[in-house]
Amino acid sequence: MNSRRIFVNALTFARVPLIFAWLALAVVEELRGGFWPGFWACACMLLAGLTDAFDGALARKWDVVSQLGKMADPLMDKVFYIVAFPVLLWLAGHSGAGEAHTLSLLALTVLYLLRDTWVTFMRSLGAMYGANVGAMWLGKVRTALSFPGAGWVYLYLSLRPFEPFGAGNAVADVVWQASVFAAEAVLAVLTVVSLFTYTRSYLPCIKMALEQK
Repeated sequence: MNSRRIFVNALTFARVPLIFAWLALAVVEELRGGFWPGFWACACMLLAGLTDAFDGALARKWDVVSQLGKMADPLMDKVFYIVAFPVLLWLAGHSGAGEAHTLSLLALTVLYLLRDTWVTFMRSLGAMYGANVGAMWLGKVRTALSFPGAGWVYLYLSLRPFEPFGAGNAVADVVWQASVFAAEAVLAVLTVVSLFTYTRSYLPCIKMALEQK
C-alpha cells in the first residue's frame, strides 16, 4: 500500500482525536483554571486546522487523491463543527462572556449544523444522479476560515479573564470582543451564502427527484 496515501489519510483522520483533545482541555481549563490546559487546547486547535490545510495539498502534490480522502475530509470537517461550536457556546455562557456573545455563538452554531446537514443531503441526492459531489470553492473558503475563526473565539474566551487581555482592561476587552463578533459574522455570512450556492447547484437533481415516480 502506498505509504504517502496512508500518511495523507492519517493526517485527515487525525482531526478527530485533536478536536476531542481540545474539547477535554478547554473544559478542564474553564472549570479548573490554569495556564497549561488552555495552552495545550490552543495547540490542539491549531494542529487540527493544519491537518485540514495540508492533507488535500499533499494528496494533490503526491498524486494520491482517493475517493476515501474525498469523502473523509468533509466528514472530519463536520466532526470539527459539531464539537467545536457547541463547546464554544458553552464556554461563552459558563465564563460570563455576555448574553450578546452567547446569542451570537448560538446563532452561528445552529447555522453551521443546519447548513452541513442540508449540504450532506444535497450531495447524497447528487450522487444518485451522477452529479459532481466535490466541495465547491465557497465551501472550501468557509472551511479554511472556520478553523482560525473558531480558534480566535476560543483564544478570546480563554484569555479574557487574565490581565491585560480582558479583566481590568475595558478597552482591550471591547476591541477584542469586536474582532470576535466580526469573525463570527463573516463565518455566518459565508455559511448562509454557501447553503444557497449548494442548493442552486443541485437544483437539477432536486427537480429530477421530484419528477421521479
